[in-house]
Order: sequence, then C-alpha cells, then structure tokens
Amino acid sequence: MHAATFFDGVEWREGVVELVDGHLRLRDAVPASGAPRLDGVIVGGFTDHHVHLQLIEHGVLAESRLGRVVDLGGNPEALRLIAVPEPVSVHFAGAFLTTPGGYPSDRGWAPEGSVREIADAAAAADAVAEMADAGATCIKVTSNSAAGPVLTDDLFRTIVRLASARRLPVVAHAEGAGEARRVVVLGAARLAHAPFTERLDDDEIARQAASASWISTLAIHDDPERAIAIDNVRRFRTAGGSVLYGTDLGNGPMPVDLNPHEVAALREAGLDDAALLQALAPVDPREPHSALLLIPGGTPSSADPLDARPLTPADLKV
Repeated sequence: MHAATFFDGVEWREGVVELVDGHLRLRDAVPASGAPRLDGVIVGGFTDHHVHLQLIEHGVLAESRLGRVVDLGGNPEALRLIAVPEPVSVHFAGAFLTTPGGYPSDRGWAPEGSVREIADAAAAADAVAEMADAGATCIKVTSNSAAGPVLTDDLFRTIVRLASARRLPVVAHAEGAGEARRVVVLGAARLAHAPFTERLDDDEIARQAASASWISTLAIHDDPERAIAIDNVRRFRTAGGSVLYGTDLGNGPMPVDLNPHEVAALREAGLDDAALLQALAPVDPREPHSALLLIPGGTPSSADPLDARPLTPADLKV
C-alpha cells in the first residue's frame, strides 16, 4: 500500500494505491501511518473533446493516455456500434446537421450517412430524435459560411430548442465572418473549434466567456488562423471562459494519443499545468476500469500532462 495524491476530475485528493490480484487499485482512503508515498501524482485518462472515430484506427485508443473521447461527426449507427476497448469511454454527437448543400455534405472525407441536411423544422425534429435515440450526448451543427450555405437563424434556434428538450447541448462548427458570434447568440453551448476565422473583440470575448465553452483544436491550423485562434483563446481564458482540450482527431495525420502539438499551442495561449489539467478533463481514476496514469515527480501545483505514463507495479517501491 502506498500513499498517493490523485486528481478526481475536480480537485486533488489523498488516497492509497495497492496491488490487488495483480491489478493496481486506487482507493479514496487515509493512508496508514508511515506508509510509503508514491513518487508523483495520479490522474485518470484524459479527454479529447473533438475526435472522428471513423477516420482513425480507433482500436489504438486503448494503448493511449486518453480515457474519454467525444466524436463530433459521423454515422450515428456506426458510432453506436464502434467498440473501443476499455479503459476508453466513447461519447458522440452523431451526424453533422447542416443546411441543404452545406458543409460538410460535399466533403469526400465525410463518412457515408454522417450528414443530415435540414430543410425545415420537421427535418430538424427528425434528426434530433434520431441522434438522441442512437445515444448521442450532444448535437453537432455546422455553420461554415466560408464553404457554402448555412442554416437560417430560425432553423438553428429550432435545433437548439429541440436538443435542449432532450438535454442535449449543441456543439457548433463556426467558420466564416461573424459565424462564431452568430451561433452562440442563437444558443450553441460549445464551439467545436476555438474561433479562427477572425479576431473577436474584447466585448464579444466577454459575452462568449459567459455563455459558451470552446474546444481548442489549435494545432490543426497554420498561420494566420493559428495565431488568430491562440489570441482569441488567450483573451477568452482571461475573461473567465472555459477551454476544453480537443484535437479534431482524424483531420490529417496526428497521434492517436495526447497530442503534444495541441498541448504546446494551449501553453502558448497561456494555460499553465493546472489550467491544462482542467482542459484535459481527466476521468476520475477511482472509476471502474479507469486508467491510472502517473506523472512522475509531479505535484498538484506542477504536474505536466505530457509527462503522464501508465502506472505500473514497479512504481510501488517498498
């Protein structure tokens, strides 16, 4: 038995780690007096809030430091059936909801059955019900005026209302001049990408910080979009906004794991170790089947997520 400091997903706590029947277990308990202490701190698997499982070799996730992923666009039936081995937990939005001819209906990378073109309120109701029945935990709406037509304000609000009735937040892809502002005004709870089309003014940043969260996806961009997104995130965080780690995994070559390029971009935007840990939203390591990741030598005030590795019996030194 070893005393250990661990992050429960909200705060740092004290507990014990022990080897039980060949498996490492973390318990929320007071360590025995004189018990040896683990060198470092424990976290659960991290969360990537923006992935596309149909575009990656998803079986590899079980070997990664990710404990939870959120798929933001795919065939809902295929996503419902995708089996990702423990300890990874899968959440998904289901299909992209867009206007007829809207993004990404014309994209070759979009999996078959991954787009629903919403022409009216009846189509919106059918699509939201379909995603909810498939097990979606959010609804994905695209609003990319740079690539084609977008939903009208009325239809976007209708989708938000229908999703809200099922307690499903709307996550919006906002791209094109004014789209990030528009979708949040219309009720989107989360942006799938930190705004990268244009620099938002400070008043808009403050409004968004009070009403929506942003998924980072900074590393998918080249300059000038990357610089714009990082500047927006820096000011959004200063205004009290919630930034979530996400990579758009499947959008080009990137590791099926914690992405050091995304972490570096978040640091450039001003996130320190503590803020990074919040953005990465690790799973509570006390949960059944949760991964136990060790950040060697780390402390609650200084724990670099990139240093995390799986905890092993060899770490329990007598």
